[in-house]
Amino acid sequence: MKDPRIAEADRALAARDPARARALMEAAAKQSVFGLDEWRKLASLRRASGDLAGALAATRRALTISPLDFFSLLSKGAILEQMGDPGHGEVFGQALAQQPAGGLPDALKAIVAHAEAVYRGYQESLERDLAVAADQALAALSPLHRRHAERFISNTTRRTRPFRSEPTHFHYPGLLEDEFHDRAAFPWLARWEALTDAIAEEFATVVAAESAELLPYLNYSEDQPLAQWRALNKSREWTAIHLVQRGKVVEANARHCPRTMAFLHEVPQPNIAGCGGNAMFSLLAARTRIPPHVGVANFRLVAHLPLVVPSDCWFRVGETTRPWQRGEAFVFDDTIEHEAANDSDELRVVLIIDCWHPGLSEAERAAVSAIVAASPIVAGGL
Repeated sequence: MKDPRIAEADRALAARDPARARALMEAAAKQSVFGLDEWRKLASLRRASGDLAGALAATRRALTISPLDFFSLLSKGAILEQMGDPGHGEVFGQALAQQPAGGLPDALKAIVAHAEAVYRGYQESLERDLAVAADQALAALSPLHRRHAERFISNTTRRTRPFRSEPTHFHYPGLLEDEFHDRAAFPWLARWEALTDAIAEEFATVVAAESAELLPYLNYSEDQPLAQWRALNKSREWTAIHLVQRGKVVEANARHCPRTMAFLHEVPQPNIAGCGGNAMFSLLAARTRIPPHVGVANFRLVAHLPLVVPSDCWFRVGETTRPWQRGEAFVFDDTIEHEAANDSDELRVVLIIDCWHPGLSEAERAAVSAIVAASPIVAGGL
């Protein structure tokens, strides 16, 4: 049976008598078994009376019952902040990680906003401290390994989080997962970049040709379980001119792009019936966004060569967001969550191709090709 003094304490609070309410709760705490709500209430009364140590003790009792309780963690952070404890920033982060879905009561909005600001400051300060502590070690790293170490620091402070390869269909184990892959593994990138002007001219030719086939980038049956792309399925806002589609040359388009097609012979693309290789001009209309999504297979990577890039265009893979720069190619893992946006008033055009993941040996590539070609769930191209 609930201790009647708890209800009496509620009446005292309603009568604006917090001192009596606390006295009743303190007496009840000595003789009754408190649950989460009672310890939270006592913590609040102790804090209101200036007894921060007592409030912290009661909050810890509440967290013993429910270690992930958002309200108790938020209260603990606020109490530690009042006490000048340097650990309050970390506790605010723990609280924010448990923030319930949906809207917050108005009374909590300012408190949560303060916790968010304090936690951001804590993360930034900790990140600076860790970078200083590792300064000499970081200086000895290669650019690629330094990028990894810096991400390790931001992951440690939880300013960023790890993203994993999550292909919709095909996952080959043991392959390196990286948002943007090191250029050194793709010696053909420099040659591709050198052809930017020529490829852009060929794009202008093919897009003006009467025979050009301009298709929605996404064009799948609406009953397929692919909700991540539903908003842009069959959309004319995101279209493609295919040069090679699922391993087959699209002659109506490819014949206008001889230098582009000749270059593709330099790229180690998968040759899998119904799947790859692929090469296309991707056209993203003004004021269009591609929502977060993942690709079909981690055994191949995707490369972009930006050709027409207005301002206010960006591309995110995992935790890394970068603008497209005309003529600056890159290779990324599209099985890691990614999204794109053209927030400008002009068209954005990128040449997209796929290539084998460099971590696969020739024998592994042959095995993957045989398995995927025979699979009843061939997922198509890019």
